[in-house]
Amino acid sequence: MEESKGIVIDAVITWVDGNDPLHKAKMRRYLDDKIILSPKGINLRYGQIGEIEFCVKSILKYATFIRHIYIVTDNQTPQFLKKNSSLYSKVKIIDHKDIFKNHENFLPTFNSRSIETRLYKIPGLSERFIYFNDDFFLLKKTKVEDFFIGDLPVLRGSWLRFDSDVLYKKIKNIFKKQKKEKRVGHKIAQQKAAQILGLKKYFKFHHTPQPLIKSTFENFYKDNQSLEVLNIKPRFRSDSQYIAQSLANHLEIKNKTSIKKNNYNLVYFQSYKKPLFFIKNKIKRAEKNQNKLFLCMQSLDQCPSEKLIYIKNWLQNKYE
Repeated sequence: MEESKGIVIDAVITWVDGNDPLHKAKMRRYLDDKIILSPKGINLRYGQIGEIEFCVKSILKYATFIRHIYIVTDNQTPQFLKKNSSLYSKVKIIDHKDIFKNHENFLPTFNSRSIETRLYKIPGLSERFIYFNDDFFLLKKTKVEDFFIGDLPVLRGSWLRFDSDVLYKKIKNIFKKQKKEKRVGHKIAQQKAAQILGLKKYFKFHHTPQPLIKSTFENFYKDNQSLEVLNIKPRFRSDSQYIAQSLANHLEIKNKTSIKKNNYNLVYFQSYKKPLFFIKNKIKRAEKNQNKLFLCMQSLDQCPSEKLIYIKNWLQNKYE
């Protein structure tokens, strides 16, 4: 294991197999709105097609300084680990019960924002860790300094005004409320984190691996337990919630304990509507561009079959 000046770093991935019948049955007991259990509803938030295997393999291949890879899940184990667990000695499964100690009454939870708020409670977690969604992949070899410089996390993003301070966004949000839209957006949840700390703008991050400090959470929640409970209580996403990573980022900025970078170093797929040649070309350009370190393929389970076959073959070849 590579270390930089004695710094130990773990990786953390949150994962759920939303296609698991046991998981669906558990979820159904707590749902008022059963539409989320429709194929479309399930797939948009809980669907997966085995991306986590390539997420793990990308870390093992391109972040060799990582000590442990913790997969946080609800009594589930990814299939690739069941088949070849001996090949993945760095990988540890962490159950929700392990991180919700003293708050078991909020389990089961189906809310990634609640789970993210308690990641700092992973037993044995290093002081510095990197958080991945299961659809994040490393594209090239990375070094510690891509995530931490000295003891400080490298925060990728840019300062933006709150939507409530931008006229056309205020008007847009009024129409959203009139339509009673239920989607709790990633951007708004980041803004809530900044507002909690009394900031006048917010530092927007994207879908990249997030370097985090365990004691930042410990120190804040020690004095603000009600804000932690607020965020872990909802079993499903709520407009009352903030994003824990964003809270940590804003705390680091406020405390002058971070390095800010305005380059995301990211290749991002959100939709797969464009033709296959476009997808092939985007991947090819990403591999050639030395500035692109991270890849996010969001909602890959929604990708049409022809394109999905190509992408999965590429992932397989890339991370073997």
